[in-house]
Amino acid sequence: MNNDLQNRYPGIADLRARARRRIPHFSWEYLDSGTGLEHCIDRNVSALQDIKLMPHMMQGSQPLDLATELFGVTYNAPFGMAPVGLTGLMWPGIETMLASTAARYRIPYCLSTVATETPEAIGAQANGMGWFQLYPPRDPAMRRDLLSRAKEAGMTTLVITADTTTQSRRERQKRAEVSVPPKRTLKTYWRAAIKPAWSMATLSHGLPRFRTLEKYVDSTDMAEIGAYMNANMGPMDWSYLEETRKEWDGPILVKGILRKEDARQCISCGADGVVVSNHGGRQFDGAPAPIEVLPAIADELGNDGVIVFDSGVRTGLDICRALALGAQFVLLGRAFVFGAAALGQQGSDHVADLLIADLESNLGNLGCNDLKRLSEHLMP
Repeated sequence: MNNDLQNRYPGIADLRARARRRIPHFSWEYLDSGTGLEHCIDRNVSALQDIKLMPHMMQGSQPLDLATELFGVTYNAPFGMAPVGLTGLMWPGIETMLASTAARYRIPYCLSTVATETPEAIGAQANGMGWFQLYPPRDPAMRRDLLSRAKEAGMTTLVITADTTTQSRRERQKRAEVSVPPKRTLKTYWRAAIKPAWSMATLSHGLPRFRTLEKYVDSTDMAEIGAYMNANMGPMDWSYLEETRKEWDGPILVKGILRKEDARQCISCGADGVVVSNHGGRQFDGAPAPIEVLPAIADELGNDGVIVFDSGVRTGLDICRALALGAQFVLLGRAFVFGAAALGQQGSDHVADLLIADLESNLGNLGCNDLKRLSEHLMP
């Protein structure tokens, strides 16, 4: 743990502020925005803060172990990195940084189908900690090839995103003139020029590209690939999940589940678990906060499937809250991108350090040395 960084950037909010200062406006708006009036983003955060845990005193000195087993793999902490698309727009080469953090801290990093690096490039970097997120292509041959590439690259767990049935409008991004690829206008060049560190890194690394998908479009043009994606990916149905189950011989999680009935059906169709998530407030502004529906899903599934939690998590205490309400694991997306955009590799590592330190502090103050007993501390 870097004590200097702990003092200068004691929270993820501090990294968020620095990242905003370092990256161009169009990159920031892509990363930080939601959809509609963005009430869903606010609700994700505020609903978590409403969950209170009751400390239990006089517990003496207790050893604390954050290690968590998931699908036969032991991770050093109960959290990992959620998939984020177009990551290289936030900082060039960021996927390599996140994968290196995953390998160093033994926590999973889930690479998105629409990240700017390929599974082949990232799998070895993650050193067994790699997961792969699938935006479901309609072409079965393309799906099988993507799954084969992810498996051969060493990705262990497949995360199928189900909550992008329709392209969201993301009004804030439209107002900021965010486009894929960024428009080559004087305004865009000016916004890049006044962020020299980002611009120099981009010149060195190259402009972001949807490298994983270039194989299927036979093009490096982001606009062409984006149009192909919109025309050829999703929405999926239950039979699609059943077909994918036959083609992937590892664990499958379905991401974007908010209804307990959908969670049950995912398990019935062959998934090993679900990710309770509303896509970080980026798809449907009227969705409930995942923490609000997590207890019902946990009650429905019991021991029948793994429950991973996502959306609105900002601190180690938030991770405790999700675990207390029935999740076995937690994913964070924006937090790790904030860290890498703020400070590069050491920023990505620093996020892991912050979350681990916050988990240890809050568990100690709760008088809880067993992650599986956090539910005993819930306020009635």
